[in-house]
Amino acid sequence: MPLSQPSMHRRGAMLALSSLLTVAALPAMAQTYPDRPIKLVVPYTAGGATDVIGRVVGLQLAKALGQPVVVDNRAGAAGNLGAASVAREKPDGYTLLLGALTSHSINSVLQPATAGFDMDNSFTPISVVGRVPLVVVVGPSVKASTLKEFISLARSKPGGLNYGSSGNGSPQHLAAELFKRQADVQITHVPYKGSPPALNDLMGGQVDVVFDTLPATQAFIKGGKLRALAVTTATRQAAIPDVPTVAEAGLEGVEVTSMFGVLGPAGLPEPILAKLSAALKEAMDKKEVRDSLLAQGAAPVYTTPAETRLQIQAEVARWSKVIKDAGIKAD
Repeated sequence: MPLSQPSMHRRGAMLALSSLLTVAALPAMAQTYPDRPIKLVVPYTAGGATDVIGRVVGLQLAKALGQPVVVDNRAGAAGNLGAASVAREKPDGYTLLLGALTSHSINSVLQPATAGFDMDNSFTPISVVGRVPLVVVVGPSVKASTLKEFISLARSKPGGLNYGSSGNGSPQHLAAELFKRQADVQITHVPYKGSPPALNDLMGGQVDVVFDTLPATQAFIKGGKLRALAVTTATRQAAIPDVPTVAEAGLEGVEVTSMFGVLGPAGLPEPILAKLSAALKEAMDKKEVRDSLLAQGAAPVYTTPAETRLQIQAEVARWSKVIKDAGIKAD
């Protein structure tokens, strides 16, 4: 039954009053926030790079905010499950995501119908907190001691070499596809369910090269089980200082890192966003935090919310092009 004119006026007045009360409550909300524990969702299992970064950042965020920050490992669907769960939460600052932003950006393009989130509309960006470099590594059976030699070897037998990755659509997969295009080589993709089996087969000679993270590879490199040809960063890495960058090795256009950051659900109120941003800046400025992340092979970072949004948008645009050019499809 349609509302009468007076009823419509009363309803409109009540909605307007509700909006005014919400706006008026924001300063008070910011003053009391947080007054209870905060949940930091890590969308992967415990022990991985995302989890390690999440626990380091969560501990310091708790100190800065004066409330416990509880890490909640919510793994599944290549990180989509945990990320999508945060996107559905109330934007009150009590549920945050420690996201693998490169992986989430790729997933949002590769699986738009099933990812459960859109990187530009589902989240409030707060800060990038770390970047993890990738390393080009070969096994002992590959007769190449430099990246230039490996490219020559690959060109001498098109399609005859193969590369392993941690899975179809992973940053490791797309980094290798970017390398193929820039180096003008043909190497065959062999996807695995995670980095450990790919690296095991690399050491066993079943695959010839892997593009994987520094945390996953550095123990094998230092132990002499894998040979590092280059790092995919603008500068050399302190953990493996003798390994050149891809650009130093003679190949431009393959600068790739896996980016990690803190996001909230879309619509996070500005006063709460400002408080979280300031707390993360305080945390990331601490030497103990920076040293802890560097020891794990992650470069510590702090960005403002505006900078974070721009970096995520750039990540989505970049990998959209690689996915389109390489004709990559979701599993």
